[in-house]
Parts: sequence; C-alpha cells; structure tokens
Amino acid sequence: MQLPFEHLVARHGATVLRVCRVVLGPHDADDAWSETFLSAMRAYPDLPETANVEAWLVTIAHRKTVDVLRAAKRNPLPVGEIPDEPGDVPDPEERELWAAVRGLPDKQRQAVAYRYVAGLPYAEIAEILGGSTDASRRAVADGIKNLRKNRTGAIARGASS
Repeated sequence: MQLPFEHLVARHGATVLRVCRVVLGPHDADDAWSETFLSAMRAYPDLPETANVEAWLVTIAHRKTVDVLRAAKRNPLPVGEIPDEPGDVPDPEERELWAAVRGLPDKQRQAVAYRYVAGLPYAEIAEILGGSTDASRRAVADGIKNLRKNRTGAIARGASS
C-alpha cells in the first residue's frame, strides 16, 4: 500500500529543493521543485511499491532542472544590476564555496549534488545523468577535485594579498 503523496513531499521535499538549488541556484529552484512534485503527483499512482522514492524524485528533479537550463539558454532575460553574491549566504567562506560549485561543469555539479546533497549511490546517479557507474564516480571525483583546487587557489590568493 502506497503512502499518501503528502508524506513523500514531507519526507523528501527538502532534499529535492536542495538538489534544485545546487543545480539551478536560488532563483529558479522553487519553480523546478514545484514542477517536480506536480509531475511526481501525476505519476505516483503507477510507481511500483519497491521503487526507491527518493531516487525517483531526484530523477524527476533532474529532468525539470535540465528543462529550466535549456529554457534559460533560449530565452535570455534582460535584468538590472545583479548582486555579486546571493543574499541568503552570510558567511564569506560559504559564498566562496557556492561560487565554486556554480563554476563546475554541468555534469560535475549535478553529480556532486546528487551524491552529497541527495545522498544517491553512483548507480542511481548514472541512471539520472546517463552513463556508467564508473563515469558517475569519475564526475563526482572530478567535481570534488575541482572544488578543492579552486578553494586552495582562493586561499592562496587571499594569503598573498
């Protein structure tokens, strides 16, 4: 017997939102989160009871974030001056980390998010991103390596100032 859909939202909503924020940033994440759960609600009655619900939701979120990224490339938006840093990250080191995450190539950023934000195993990341488990493991490792390299470089630049 399946749980009511509201239980899924309560249990996995925060994880899906974090994944959307890592992939898209804070501005588009809420819309992707909403679209994820609208799609999930429609498909939930047909979901097998043995399915990994969290991985299923992250897969849907991945598809929604890709849709948002594609739409953003097609529809440039005129904007005024954009602040250099997001307003909801007060710690300078944390802002630096999020900037480094945003600077990762798409596949690395997504793989790191799915592994460390959603806690998915490499096999499920491979299913979401398309590719092998080894390729997913490599994308995560490369992403973490780039984050460490960027962070070390930023620390070294700060020390020489």
